[in-house]
Amino acid sequence: MVEALPPASQWITVLGLLAGVLTTLSFLPQVLKAWKSRSTRDISLGMFLMFCTGVFLWIVYGVLVADIPVIAANVLTFLLAATILILKLRYH
Repeated sequence: MVEALPPASQWITVLGLLAGVLTTLSFLPQVLKAWKSRSTRDISLGMFLMFCTGVFLWIVYGVLVADIPVIAANVLTFLLAATILILKLRYH
């Protein structure tokens, strides 16, 4: 007996979750560097304000369409990006 592959929608969800994990974790080195060095001189305040606003809107969108990968990835991304934004405001 041959086992059936999971439906395509499950693979799409896994793909979305993997993309979210990778893009979210990409902020971790910047958070750690800013935290340790207490320097955010080369980080654009305008860019991070727009980015955090955009990520927050992605969270709202994800909730409205009930898309777990979008919600999960963007909540974590928002937490990391907001940390950088707070450090930027504190150490500018």
